[in-house]
Amino acid sequence: MVLPAVPGPALLFAGFLVGAWAEDFRYIGIETLSVLGVLAVLAYIADFVAGSLGASRYGASRRAAIGAAVGALVGIFLGPVGLLLGPFAGAVLGELLAEKGLRDASRAGFGATLGMLVGTVAKLALGFTMLGLFILMRFV
Repeated sequence: MVLPAVPGPALLFAGFLVGAWAEDFRYIGIETLSVLGVLAVLAYIADFVAGSLGASRYGASRRAAIGAAVGALVGIFLGPVGLLLGPFAGAVLGELLAEKGLRDASRAGFGATLGMLVGTVAKLALGFTMLGLFILMRFV
């Protein structure tokens, strides 16, 4: 759920669907699966909306947004520090390539990183909500 560009909410929902199917939908029915599906879609949307809003709120250009996305993908392979520095460095590089000043580039990098963090927190919150609902419906 915390890796950018990985469909964590969809994978989580798929796991819940397989779990419900394995028990012949005795405990988890279509209503619960529908709610879990809506939560998965909301988590997916929150991830993208927060990232773009964070970048645009701080004046990032299209190149900065693309750079932040590429930086986030590269950052996956560099561990937790890479996940934070990747979007920042990508957005800064994108702004510099768009011939913006260092001040504007660093603002865009900060916004992209902040947006990614907010999106990740929202995605995690919705993921834990999904997990809690599944456990509640299955065991209570």
